[in-house]
Amino acid sequence: APVSSSTPASVSTTSTPTATPKQVAVNTPAKTTPPVKKPPASTPAAAAVTAAVVAVPVKVEEPLHQSLLKMEPQSEDEDGDRAGGQGDIQPVGHDYVEEVRNDDGKVIRFHCKLCECSFNDPNAKDMHLKGRRHRLQYKKKVNPELPVEIKPSNRARKLQESKLKKQKQKAVLKRQRDDEQRWHMEMRRYEEDMYWRRMEEEQMYWGEQRRRMGPLPLMSRPGMPVPPLLTCVRRPDSPDDRHIMAKHSTIYPVEEELQAVQRIVSHSERALKLVSDSLLEKEMPQIDHESTGNLTENSARLLKGVMRVGILAKGLLLRGDRNVELILLTAKKPTISLLKSITKQLPKELATFSEDQYEVQAHPEEANIVIVSSKEPKMQVTISLTSPLMREDPAAEKDKQAGGKDPPDLLNKKKCLEYLAALRHAKWFQARANGLQSCVIIIRVLRDLCQRVPTWGKMPSWAMELLVEKVISSAAGPLSPGEAMRRVLECISTGILLQDGPGLMDPCEKEPTDALESMMLQAREDITASAQHALRLLAFRQIHKVLGMESLPASKASARNRKRRRDVSDTGEGEGEGKKDKKEEAGSA
Repeated sequence: APVSSSTPASVSTTSTPTATPKQVAVNTPAKTTPPVKKPPASTPAAAAVTAAVVAVPVKVEEPLHQSLLKMEPQSEDEDGDRAGGQGDIQPVGHDYVEEVRNDDGKVIRFHCKLCECSFNDPNAKDMHLKGRRHRLQYKKKVNPELPVEIKPSNRARKLQESKLKKQKQKAVLKRQRDDEQRWHMEMRRYEEDMYWRRMEEEQMYWGEQRRRMGPLPLMSRPGMPVPPLLTCVRRPDSPDDRHIMAKHSTIYPVEEELQAVQRIVSHSERALKLVSDSLLEKEMPQIDHESTGNLTENSARLLKGVMRVGILAKGLLLRGDRNVELILLTAKKPTISLLKSITKQLPKELATFSEDQYEVQAHPEEANIVIVSSKEPKMQVTISLTSPLMREDPAAEKDKQAGGKDPPDLLNKKKCLEYLAALRHAKWFQARANGLQSCVIIIRVLRDLCQRVPTWGKMPSWAMELLVEKVISSAAGPLSPGEAMRRVLECISTGILLQDGPGLMDPCEKEPTDALESMMLQAREDITASAQHALRLLAFRQIHKVLGMESLPASKASARNRKRRRDVSDTGEGEGEGKKDKKEEAGSA
């Protein structure tokens, strides 16, 4: 009787472990306890059945736990391969995956002898056979010719991503810079067109107002000007304005020259960026070997950046200008060996993206590199090397005395400081002078005057820019080109350049510095006398002699205005005669 009652229990319990092993492990002690408490063991078959009931779930439970533990790292390792699209990869090594069965002959898990891992899902088996880990073990132990995709390291992938990101940023910045330059050129032309259009509209407005003007006031005399209208309207352009704008249109660079400058400057900047990248690749292994900290790419760069200075950054190019300037900032103090290294690499980098032929020359005594184009018009870019470390710093001097020494082939310190000052001048001009009305036009005209007249050529260009900005910004309101030119000449004529004058303080220096200190005494007096003579010519309507051009014919508006004045005087005399006749009639009466 106990044998017949225990056999169905054993059959029912042994059939459940594959489906729900945890329930078997919990429920079997409750079912097996009653027979254990019976003192007699009826038959040895019953004891064997009960032992099998207890042993089966233990054997099933252990491999399941091991398979679950082993599946976790395997699934994490192959996540990237699943996402990478395994439809094109053929599974390999079917023979090395064994099927593990229980006592009933049912497959409970799979075991890979190559990878020493287990899994209990047929889908996981297929994914494993296609996975990168299994393929690497198969290549290592079975078939060395099996192609396996090399997975890049995290460091290489991050460097590649950062490089692509910077290339995109550089392309965006270059596009923005080109758009800004194109926009500036269009705005300049638009401003000139609007200026002349505004002049014509104001002339027409004045003509209409004077036609509608009523009779003269009772207390006015013939030839006395009429009181202005209530609405404040700026007077029409004077002959001085027309002469200055005509001269400006003749000295402004043509489109071909502007495109040539833009092309050689953009090529030079791009080549310097490639040179900086190559120097960074050479320095990175040394930095990684010497330093333990994590350094960013920007902190490891030896060449920090390229800045435009001089007439290129200020927008003061004239027709015929062939030389523009760039400043190359370095992280360390620039040396002759660094200058020669850059000069050696520049032609190779220029040839990678440009078909134009360029000649690269190094000038260590001037601390610069010169790039000359071969196409007409031939342009020249002067790349000057400098670093903020060249400034005199008390803390740096102490460190230098403590043990740090400058390299023996250091570039000329005076030249490097001059290049830093040019960088400050360009930033100041863009912030203060570019927005003033007529300021850039007058500086261009005066630059042409300095090139034509040797007397004016002795005046420093930075001092002239400072003077024009001070003169125009101190005016009560915006000035037309003729008024601005007259005001500048008046200021120079008062003796501001003379030795006992107030001088011109340089706003870009910490210490009080006179921008005119490099001028000789005789040059100061000559320029002052020339400005006084030019002011007299302006007073006698001979500005064309100052500008070095032919006199323009009188405009139609000025001729109309002169004719109208004669009509007004005639009408005034007629009214006076009428009054006399009335007085005589009253006296005779």
